[in-house]
Amino acid sequence: MTHILAIDQGTTSTRAIVFDGEMKITASAQEEFTQHFPASGWVEHDPMDLWNTTLSTCRAALEKAGITADQVTAIGITNQRETTLIWDRQTGEPVHNAIVWQDRRTADICRILKSEGHEELITKTTGLLLDPYFSSTKVKWILDHNEGLHARARLGQLAFGTVDSWIIWNLTGGKRHVTDATNAARTMLYDIHEGAWSKEVCELLDIPMAILPEVLDCASDFGVTDSGIFGAEVPILGVAGDQQAATIGNACFEPGMLKSTYGTGCFALLNTGDTPVQSENRLLTTIGYQLDGKPTYALEGAIFIAGAVVQWLRDGLGIIEDAKDTQNLAEEADKGQDLILVPAFTGLGAPYWAPDCRGAVFGLTRGSGPAEFAKAALESVGYQTRDLLEAMRGDMGNTGKSVLRVDGGMTASNWAMQFLADITGAPVDRPTVLESTALGVAWLAGMRAGVYPSQEEFAASWALDRTFEPVMQEPFREDKYAAWKKAVQATLSV
Repeated sequence: MTHILAIDQGTTSTRAIVFDGEMKITASAQEEFTQHFPASGWVEHDPMDLWNTTLSTCRAALEKAGITADQVTAIGITNQRETTLIWDRQTGEPVHNAIVWQDRRTADICRILKSEGHEELITKTTGLLLDPYFSSTKVKWILDHNEGLHARARLGQLAFGTVDSWIIWNLTGGKRHVTDATNAARTMLYDIHEGAWSKEVCELLDIPMAILPEVLDCASDFGVTDSGIFGAEVPILGVAGDQQAATIGNACFEPGMLKSTYGTGCFALLNTGDTPVQSENRLLTTIGYQLDGKPTYALEGAIFIAGAVVQWLRDGLGIIEDAKDTQNLAEEADKGQDLILVPAFTGLGAPYWAPDCRGAVFGLTRGSGPAEFAKAALESVGYQTRDLLEAMRGDMGNTGKSVLRVDGGMTASNWAMQFLADITGAPVDRPTVLESTALGVAWLAGMRAGVYPSQEEFAASWALDRTFEPVMQEPFREDKYAAWKKAVQATLSV
């Protein structure tokens, strides 16, 4: 029997999922790990936590599935994207904690580069905006703040990678230093038009190119696991950054197709085909996926806080015990109160790109309690999604009005998905497999191994669970959205 092991290394947890020959989930395991906040706006991970939870969840998933590694045809890997690691090539030891994509410590570096007029070059080359979100300024910060690292980097003694590279390095016993085109495209060092690392951008940031990984297609030969890790050698045949993996898992293969993933953050990607569209509305131009050497491009809008706002209700305020509690609380909320929560805990992403902005709550009364906060938290995700769709419509016309395919943990909330449909005024399609991110890389690996169907057959097999149709009256919808925009502007002005 065919089995594909998908590794989904996320921002707050690592998951391993075993898929069978019919691309159905047979077993999974998940493990959270510690978030480190060494200063305001700083977010780090211990690299060994990322590796150790990968090991433990993979072993647990295989045990639950009742199989051994020699029964796994291939491995697919998807990951939190811009999170940045640098390690010693000889020892494999990290030289610093991983700096997480949410981290804002390099805001000053970005401001200086922008004031010196470099943003146009960076955007033209990489498709990205000058923001601390991306990997390149994190790499620069690590090299600049650790004595001797620049010299070691120039000598080729260090390796930089996003999380996929770190996991592959460890899985292969240090034999492979590689990444895929979608992860490379998020570093702000990669020329998405030429399909190569940009010497000009690397020189601008004083980043030696000797530390960069080899860039491969999403379905490619990334290496073979060391036999001592799982008990047998297993080929790694599929890799994609989490949002691109979800685009693939949702079978958004045609230009104009749109997906939005709700995990720690929220990320909407619009397939633009073989054309890299330059956004006029501060969206990102990126690689959606790359197969057979040919990139397919996408417009992307990134929201930094989506599922994380629910985690904040649980861990920060202590008003819920489980994420599922938010749905019941939202249903119980006082309809006479209209709290608006702008969850700019780590700044605002697209289309505002305000790294120094911080969160705010508007409309508080003496009667505001857990139910009203839960409702405002879920609504904030819908409002931010509409911001992204409005920007896409500005760049692509009515293409942005197409059905929105969704995935990720928050999509299990019927309340949240109904509000999303209502506030965007567009149908929302939820698939039967909510783990679209893992499914995407499982398909890549299985397709590369010759055991999963072609792209066309895979697209035809995409299965719908439920469509949420908008029912909110348009005047009410527009009034609510106008109040949100007013709240955002007030937050930005502080």
